[in-house]
Formats: sequence, C-alpha cells, structure tokens
Amino acid sequence: MSLRALRTLQAISRHGSFARAAETVGLTQSAVSLQIKSLEAEFDVSLFDRSRRLPILTEAGRIVLTRAEEILALYDAIPAALGIEQAITGRLRLGAIQTALFGIVPDALAALTQDHPQARIHLVAGVSATMSLQIASGDLDAAITTEPIGAHPPDLVWTPLYEDHLWLIGPAGTQTKTARELVTKYPFIRFDPRAWAGRIVDKELRRMRLNVREEMVLDSPDIIVRMVERGLGVAVVPLTLRQAQNLPITCLPFGTPQVRRTVVLMEHRSRPSSRLTEALALAIRREGANKLLGTSKSQR
Repeated sequence: MSLRALRTLQAISRHGSFARAAETVGLTQSAVSLQIKSLEAEFDVSLFDRSRRLPILTEAGRIVLTRAEEILALYDAIPAALGIEQAITGRLRLGAIQTALFGIVPDALAALTQDHPQARIHLVAGVSATMSLQIASGDLDAAITTEPIGAHPPDLVWTPLYEDHLWLIGPAGTQTKTARELVTKYPFIRFDPRAWAGRIVDKELRRMRLNVREEMVLDSPDIIVRMVERGLGVAVVPLTLRQAQNLPITCLPFGTPQVRRTVVLMEHRSRPSSRLTEALALAIRREGANKLLGTSKSQR
C-alpha cells in the first residue's frame, strides 16, 4: 500500500470519476485503475461497484476511504508538527448541521483554535440542503453536512469526517418497547424533512411501514431530545454511540441493520481546500476518535 494509491482513492471519491482523478493526481487513467486494483488485491475487497456507469464506493470502499483520509491527514500534518510550516491563519465561513454542533464539532473547534489561535471561524447553523446552495453561491467557504442524497448543486466535493447512527428515542422507562410499539403509543417528533438526515428517516419509516402520528417538526437534536425527555413523544435522531449510551432516555437502533449516515466537510470544486479547512477536518476526526476512546483534549 502506498500513500499515492490512497491519494488516488481519495481523488476518485472527491471528483467522481477515474478520469478527473487522474488529472488531479498527475497520472494516466490506466495508472489510476492499476492503483485501485492494487489496493483491492491487498485488502481482498472490491472498492467500487463496477456495475454502474460512475464509480460508486462499496461498503468496503467507504471503510477503506475513511481510514485512508485519516492516514493522509496525519501524514500531511507532520510538517506542521515539526514546526516547518508557518502557523495557520485566515478566516473560514463555515456552516454546520445542528446534529454536528450537538456532538463532536464544539470540542473540535476548541482544539483547533487552541492549536491555531490566529485562525478565525465564522460559524452558522443550517440544514444540509440549504448550505449546499450557499457553498455553490460562494456565501459559505465550507460546511459540515450529511453526505448528499438526491439532487444537489453541481461541482461540490466532500471529505468524510465521521459516521453516526440513527436512533429511535423515547421517554425513560420504555426500554422494553419495540420500535413499532413506541411509534404507536407516542406522538412522533419529526426531524425537519428539508434536512438530508430527515429524508433518510422518512425513507426508512416507509420501508419499515411505520405509520406515525406527527405532532412536531424540529431541526435541533438538542430540543428534540428535551421534548422526548418530557414525555412529549418519540423521534429518530442521529447520535454517536457514546451519546446514545449517556442520554437519560430510551435509545433503540433505528432500522435493521441500523441506519447510518456519513458526516462530511463539503466545499466547492473551484475553490481548493485551504490549510485551515484541512486542519479543521483533522481536528474533527481526532475528536471523533477521542470520543470513541472515551477521552478528550481536556483530559489528556
């Protein structure tokens, strides 16, 4: 396995084709294909679904890409760790979905500003679909969003940051209830259907043939959790495993297998990643890894 092969895999994911990836990494298209085949042979998996016209990552491909992004980010951070490069400065107009602000992002931003005090982050909250339009128009430099589903503006690229799962949450004391029993007994608090995460929830509800009695539509997971805590209904929200384990309410895996979503850092293809966005992505991945290990920077 070589770093160049990992960068090639990353380029294909970002640019959506072997040909454009070849231009980005400075190789021929046949050389790009050979590098992907070498990775597949090394890990004994298929990285792409070749039955489709455009390269679509398989589940194994997504796993390899996530680890490749982490390896490359750590490798690229070596010069800064050695003090060879200048401090990261500049201003980033960043959007973020509510669920990210509810979870990993605040600690990641705190670590980033501590490591790079001259960096300035102008942060706004929003839903993924709206922020994708703001990136396309130039109103945002980047956004932390759900991986796009359905229609979205052209020429957007994204870097995977972490995965979380969807959980059906209910009032405390309902641990023995099944998903069907919960949505039958309680009103349903719907995650804003304009959000891509909300569309994922609606699609799975239809697949499971669960008819819900809608009472509220909200886009803040923090507020949704509080409503559920007060016994006002049940809901489906994205949470990390650690959040689900620590909340004082019932949390049941949503879907079989449990539905997951990928949170990404989205940018526009015409505006190359800055050192600040790369540092932000690295900080978020590190914070995600720390939470899995049960540590944070304040504890280290």
